[in-house]
Amino acid sequence: MDIKQKLFALSERDAVGNIDEASLFAHDVLNDVCKTERQNNLTVIGFLKGESDYTVMLDAHIDQIAMVVTDIDDNGFLTVSNAGGIDIRALPSRRVTVHGKEKITAVFCSVPPHLAKDEVEYSDIAKLKVDTLLGKKAKEIIAVGDFVTFNVKARELVGSRVAGRSFDDRAGVACVLEIAERLSERRLPVNVAFTLSDAEELGLRGAVTASFKVNPDEAIALDVSFGDGIDIKKEECGELGKGAMIGFAPVLDSEISKKLEAIAKQKGIAYQTEVMSAKTGTNADVISVSKQGVRTGLVSIPLRNMHSAVETVDIKDLESVCDLICEYILAGGVHSD
Repeated sequence: MDIKQKLFALSERDAVGNIDEASLFAHDVLNDVCKTERQNNLTVIGFLKGESDYTVMLDAHIDQIAMVVTDIDDNGFLTVSNAGGIDIRALPSRRVTVHGKEKITAVFCSVPPHLAKDEVEYSDIAKLKVDTLLGKKAKEIIAVGDFVTFNVKARELVGSRVAGRSFDDRAGVACVLEIAERLSERRLPVNVAFTLSDAEELGLRGAVTASFKVNPDEAIALDVSFGDGIDIKKEECGELGKGAMIGFAPVLDSEISKKLEAIAKQKGIAYQTEVMSAKTGTNADVISVSKQGVRTGLVSIPLRNMHSAVETVDIKDLESVCDLICEYILAGGVHSD
């Protein structure tokens, strides 16, 4: 299974709340190459033994943005709230899956332009109703608190670009799984822990407990970041197809960032830099203050249309991330400097 196949398989499986389809799949893939366990509901932790007691942790969050049912009326229309950041503008007419006693395919309602008296503004998700087409039967199958997820298949686009749901951060998860496979066949100078953490979209929660358990000497978070697009300033994004985004920020360890960049230059691996003036908004922020503090870096994948059902990445960027992280681990991390 190549990295694109991993990404598509992860994208098509849900992981939110008590729904663990993606984490079960990731656990099975990871368990084929290293010692693996599950922590709590979704978080997956794997471990490869190296030649020293020094441990580098690689983290990507496996949870996804979703919605939760807050009300069901007698006509089968649902009111929902967001579980994570949702781009409300993209919801009307969107097909979704309601995870009730059985999976129900439903759609967000949309006012036809012929009937809209004024310009429609989408600022409150509670005003957008989900039509189950079940009528009164909806209350027999669906309950308040059930999750709602985007219902869309990942698709190939032009060249090496692909679009789908939950690429934030299944792109990072796919990289972790690929890196684990590659490293399992190599002699490692350091231990490597792989954490596929839960609840990043709900406040970086899973990485707190995962990093506490692993207690690494250093860590690198793998996530997505803003890709270039319409009306986005160049300094605020990365370019699709230009390689891994190496993070530089006050909360990140500068030596890790510098070594990642040096390795990319030395090995001819495509890369770009991402400078953040404060926190990164990723799991790196909380991993860095776990227990006594952990030296932490960040490598990201540029992604367009973030927090939508058509998130877009370039597979070449995922391959760049894998090449870079593997070389970094084989070089012993900052431990060897």
